[in-house]
Amino acid sequence: MVYLVPSFLSEKAVDTIPDYVITAVKSCQVIFAENERTARRFLKSMDKEIVIDHFEWHAIHKAEEEQINIFKEKIKAGKNIAIISEAGCPGIADPGQILIAEAQKMDVEIKPLVGPSSILLALMASGFNGQYFCFLGYLPIDNAERIKKIKQIEEESARRKCTQIFIETPYRNNKMVETLLQNCHPSTRLCIAAELTSANESVKTKSIAEWKNEKIDLHKKPVIFLLMG
Repeated sequence: MVYLVPSFLSEKAVDTIPDYVITAVKSCQVIFAENERTARRFLKSMDKEIVIDHFEWHAIHKAEEEQINIFKEKIKAGKNIAIISEAGCPGIADPGQILIAEAQKMDVEIKPLVGPSSILLALMASGFNGQYFCFLGYLPIDNAERIKKIKQIEEESARRKCTQIFIETPYRNNKMVETLLQNCHPSTRLCIAAELTSANESVKTKSIAEWKNEKIDLHKKPVIFLLMG
């Protein structure tokens, strides 16, 4: 069995993870984690009595060939395996998807467990189209390419009524907002969902024209951006 284990988005939001998640982890012998250190801390915060070193730990490291081979060996040995994301749900904007694909090829039972997804939480609260949406991941870093991409997704959103969802490295959030405000149509709507599930959670949807009147500081904050033309 391969369990897909969600982790919290904010370290203090322990109550966003159902109890059955830690029960499933305890049935595993092997853990593949995007970040072993934070995964260990996550499990300890869920259950202080859990013996972390009883598990066999492997870092995913973007699922290099060596890790894939180890993963397949553990499956063949009949081990129960947990895949734990850095934050949110495994396989969603997460390198664990490559291991999950291998498990599918091997016809292994895969159990996705309930937990928070920043992408879906942001979409739920945005007021945008929840029946037709596209998650784009990161936009290009090059400024010219980024502007071109923003104009493209804005036009597509307006034409197809499709919610466009994307993320940015936290220390570049403010630059992203600046680029959006400078290049999008004034009537285009932008939702900024910041620090989801934390005490400082904020999800606001405004037109580009309205955002230009706001003081925005998203530096080093986890943020989801949603655009609707």
